[in-house]
Amino acid sequence: MKVAFVLAAVVVLGLIVWGVASLLASWNQQSAGTAAPASATAESPPSAQATRSQLPQEGVGALEYQLGDCFKDFDPEATKSTVVACNTAHSAQLVAVHRYASSDPYPGITALRDMGRQACLSADLSDAVSKYVLMQRNSYPSDTSWEKGDRRVDCYVTSDKGNIIMESLLP
Repeated sequence: MKVAFVLAAVVVLGLIVWGVASLLASWNQQSAGTAAPASATAESPPSAQATRSQLPQEGVGALEYQLGDCFKDFDPEATKSTVVACNTAHSAQLVAVHRYASSDPYPGITALRDMGRQACLSADLSDAVSKYVLMQRNSYPSDTSWEKGDRRVDCYVTSDKGNIIMESLLP
């Protein structure tokens, strides 16, 4: 029981640090007037994304995920997932996407991992995150998928407790 309590406390502390770091990074970027590198692009907020016609949608491919999508029984290793309405039970949400330019050379695993962390830090999350014990997960292309045109670095917020999230975690 003590181990579970300590683990929960560490996760909550991590989320608090992540939230504060996100706010500081966002504030620093706004006050400094910095922009993303010219070769990189970021996805627009979910309100500007094309909406899915009917949910749930099973078998949605990873390259078809849209910013703001919520996933039932999310498996970060799977190539396809079930996208559900965010006001229904789900275990993950895509909260940030970074796309490299098609002309960019493969940056390597370390740079992709760092970009995943940066994408998560810059994600604008709602206050709803405080209701859940969440983890950050990233996905990024391998050198093989990069050669096939995959340039996405995704940040997911996930719950390891199953389909317990009942709302969008984006404002």
